[in-house]
Amino acid sequence: MDEQGRPHLLEEHLEAVGELAARFAKRFQSEGWARLAGRWHDLGKYTVAFQNIIRRENGIEAHLEQEGPVGPRDHSTAGALHAQAMLGGQGLFLAFIIAGHHSGLADQEQLEADRLNAPDRQALYAQALKWPIPEGLLRPHARPAIPSFLAPRPGGQESARERRRRLEMWIRMTFSALCDADFLDTEAFFDAGRAALRGAGPSIETLRERLRAHLERLEARVRARGPLSEVNRVRSEVLASCLAKAAERPGIFSLTVPTGGGKTLASMAFALEHAVRNGLERVVVAIPFTSIIEQNAAVYAEALGEDAVLEHHSGGDPQRETNRNRVAAENWDRSVIVTTTVQLFESLFANRPGPCRKLHRLAGSVIVLDEAQTLPPDLLAPILDVLRTLVTDYGASVVICTATQPALGRRAGLPEGFEQVRELAPEPREAFGRLRRVRVRWPASEEPLSHERLAEELAAERSVLAIVHKRADAREVCEALDRRLGDTSTFHLSALMCAAHRGEVLGRIREAVVRGDSVRVVSTQLVEAGVDLDFPVVYRALGGLDALAQAAGRCNREGRLEEGGALRVFLSPTKPPKGVARTAMAVTQGLLEEAPDLDLFDPALYQRYFQRLYSAKSLDAKGLLPLREALCFRTTAKLFQFIEDDWSAPVVVPYGDAREAVAELERLGPSRERLRRLQRFTVNVEKGKREVWLKSHCARWVAETVVVLDAADGAYGKRLGLVPERVGTWAPEKLVS
Repeated sequence: MDEQGRPHLLEEHLEAVGELAARFAKRFQSEGWARLAGRWHDLGKYTVAFQNIIRRENGIEAHLEQEGPVGPRDHSTAGALHAQAMLGGQGLFLAFIIAGHHSGLADQEQLEADRLNAPDRQALYAQALKWPIPEGLLRPHARPAIPSFLAPRPGGQESARERRRRLEMWIRMTFSALCDADFLDTEAFFDAGRAALRGAGPSIETLRERLRAHLERLEARVRARGPLSEVNRVRSEVLASCLAKAAERPGIFSLTVPTGGGKTLASMAFALEHAVRNGLERVVVAIPFTSIIEQNAAVYAEALGEDAVLEHHSGGDPQRETNRNRVAAENWDRSVIVTTTVQLFESLFANRPGPCRKLHRLAGSVIVLDEAQTLPPDLLAPILDVLRTLVTDYGASVVICTATQPALGRRAGLPEGFEQVRELAPEPREAFGRLRRVRVRWPASEEPLSHERLAEELAAERSVLAIVHKRADAREVCEALDRRLGDTSTFHLSALMCAAHRGEVLGRIREAVVRGDSVRVVSTQLVEAGVDLDFPVVYRALGGLDALAQAAGRCNREGRLEEGGALRVFLSPTKPPKGVARTAMAVTQGLLEEAPDLDLFDPALYQRYFQRLYSAKSLDAKGLLPLREALCFRTTAKLFQFIEDDWSAPVVVPYGDAREAVAELERLGPSRERLRRLQRFTVNVEKGKREVWLKSHCARWVAETVVVLDAADGAYGKRLGLVPERVGTWAPEKLVS
């Protein structure tokens, strides 16, 4: 019952969920299937035992299922069994969807053994059928048609394995429509105030007009300053080309633009115009790093309005969140979404209702993949397969944005690759030549440059950025510079500093650059993640070509130096981390052996580079493609990890107002806002180290949710962040922030 005592009638709920799910699934020709899923998903509630429960425990929680032995709370199996009874073999598709609408999509073997073939579950179904259920709910008017995209392709154009993966994706998308509809109807009944926050935000057409007006204002300001610079001419040409090609049919596009070429606004201009021209519903921008998300979201908010853009990522400041944004993030009910690449793909391979709710919103959307070269090679095949299916079966368009285009075309070594990719930029190779702002110096010998020698060279520069492989390298080079300069003026950046700390240091660096001060920065690769720093000289440890290109993007970024900036690539005495980074360096070394004067700014070079990188790695290292073909949803979700971080564990460090945030968590308990606030004060460390600190009482669990580093006096400082070796070496009572 609601607050007024009005009962939420089961028949009304089933009909409403069916119609809402059908509306969501219409985009992909599946409204009939989604309608039946909605009507049958809670048939198990038609039992005396369950009706007694919801009368005794009124509220949303009374409707939740519990995994484990069968019991009266199991109200999903009956609908799954009914789908099979009504639809035969095809009923299995709905059985997955209905049985999982609380517990998640199961593996087929698990579904059949634990649910569909279990006598005690079948007994629950028999009990439900004894209830006088309206005939209109129980029996379909007609068997729904299978969507045309699931039919075999003429001429044997696809294998049986590919068809199974398309079926898997269809089950997943229809499941999304059911889960979202079920939640929304329940919310509308029990929490009308929360439901009223949904559905807000300007339309795609309105956003296109806002962006057009913003771009006209920007152009007027640029022209008022005098003749156009080469950078501004390239930006204007890229934008014009994107808009001219926006009328093309949906598909897969690339936007190959050098750093400073204006791809942030050009890609959004294409996406909005393309959506309007093709009747698409939203734009989803997926970005690999939260630092870039915050930058780009600010650009979009200025252009489109604060009410237009939904930021959905874990690193956001909870103080900036609104209730309207929180509810929209649950199912991406907004015209423009800016999220992380991790959030996008882990949702696409998830099996739980929460992350899957948003997936149906991707049908008929423009998906912009920024910095697409960061896609992990060991997951590349399943990722490309899913993207291709979103385009061919669900009417989406995908835009691959980067200055270093990965080799994603279909070929013998990558059958899941894209058959056709249409380039949006005009003559990328010419644009790279026109925006060449950096001279590259490759290593002159095979002798590594020691940290002391590197510090000596950095000390000779007035303003310089050095990018090294590892966190320990950054600290050692920084300390070597301290000794050489006789002060601690060098800025240090690494992942051993929490996000709040790094943000403050980056702010001080930018202020010093604006003042014209001498600025020396030593950093790990995190500074390459879209951070808008600009130095005349950049040192970069030899690594993958794409990483070197990112480093070059921090050099003479605005093109103000007449002779250009200098990127000095050096051999480090340490190696990059194991895995892709180390393989990428080996590929770069191989290319340098063939051509010692590699042109880092030739876009054609990256096709060769990525083909070699991908050929050196397993592109489906966890066997996700065969798991999807076997309809193993739960196992797929468990194995799909976009970021392999099994080695690390988070700790909250004593920086800023972290103590106040921890005290609030202890006093009031966990909540989404309190945990989000603490993420800005978190550092990832080796799991073994964290266990040692817990056992020695240098760290402790708080609210059984987060680990807080207590004995950190001298271990966490405003210069270097966390120095793990120093944890526990000072008395806790002397702790200072």
